Amino acid sequence: MTERVIETDAHVIEGMEWLAARCPKMKAAYVLTGPLPLRRKPDGFAQLLNAIVGQQVSIASANAIWGRLMDAGMTTPNACATASEDELRGLGLSRQKALYTRELANAGIDFDGLRALPSLDVIKTLTAVKGIGPWTAEIYAMFSLGRADVFAPGDLALQEAARVLYDLPERPKEKAFREMAQEWSPWRSVAARLLWAYYRVEKVREGII
Repeated sequence: MTERVIETDAHVIEGMEWLAARCPKMKAAYVLTGPLPLRRKPDGFAQLLNAIVGQQVSIASANAIWGRLMDAGMTTPNACATASEDELRGLGLSRQKALYTRELANAGIDFDGLRALPSLDVIKTLTAVKGIGPWTAEIYAMFSLGRADVFAPGDLALQEAARVLYDLPERPKEKAFREMAQEWSPWRSVAARLLWAYYRVEKVREGII
């Protein structure tokens, strides 16, 4: 696997300098956002399980459920694979999320092996698991594996940031946005970091956050 991996703040800066040199809009956004966060996360089963827990619930609810799972030792493949649906639901998971948890636990994913796979294969492997969609797989590749050239075109905040920054008539649809992001290769993950930061700046300006 020869893909670049983002491991330090210096790598983020390198990517941002590359983007700013090629796109005046990106350069202008960077002036507003300032330094971008590294945002590296652990990899492995627990990280993906945490993503499932957080689907379609508030951060507070997700944190509470995750705390109960941790206290019950229910954050490993073996524990989740042998737990009953009632046990998982008793810890706060919905029937659907209990199903997804068991599916992930029984998927037999070699998480160490993922580190050596090309990003497209990582995403293909993860999205083969029921409950893991493209967005979750792309975010995992970006932040748990540190891949420098992955994007998440289905992310609404990224779409809205691009609409404002590039003065588009509407949010770009996922397919068109994926094509647009090709211009930011081989640093699409850094472009995503910038757009997320820019989105926050715009929402602060609007008084939303």
